[in-house]
Amino acid sequence: QVQLVESGGGLVQAGGSLRLSCAASGRTFSMYVMGWFRQAPGKEREFVAAIRWGSATTYYEDSVKGRFTISRDIAKNTVYLQMNSLKPEDTAIYYCAGTTSNWLRAPPDEYGYWGQGTQVTVSS
Repeated sequence: QVQLVESGGGLVQAGGSLRLSCAASGRTFSMYVMGWFRQAPGKEREFVAAIRWGSATTYYEDSVKGRFTISRDIAKNTVYLQMNSLKPEDTAIYYCAGTTSNWLRAPPDEYGYWGQGTQVTVSS
């Protein structure tokens, strides 16, 4: 089994920054790709960014390119999401997830491991 625990959410003004962390434990070697997703009230969960554990290759959703950066620290079994130039429309619960697929564009149902989520609120 794999356990994922997110942290780092909070309230920030538009234009500000936050860094989310996702600490993984358990059978982490079974995951090839880690992703960040978000879900705003009344909306479906959407993809934000993904990274391969081994190569650190990344992929981003268009609306966050140039503002968000996903990274990983293998020694700490932790994935990060640095979020800059935040906008009110970035407000959502952010989830960390892991998949045994090697596909960076894997849809949410390909991810078998999920964290509990962390709230990010951006005020205007």
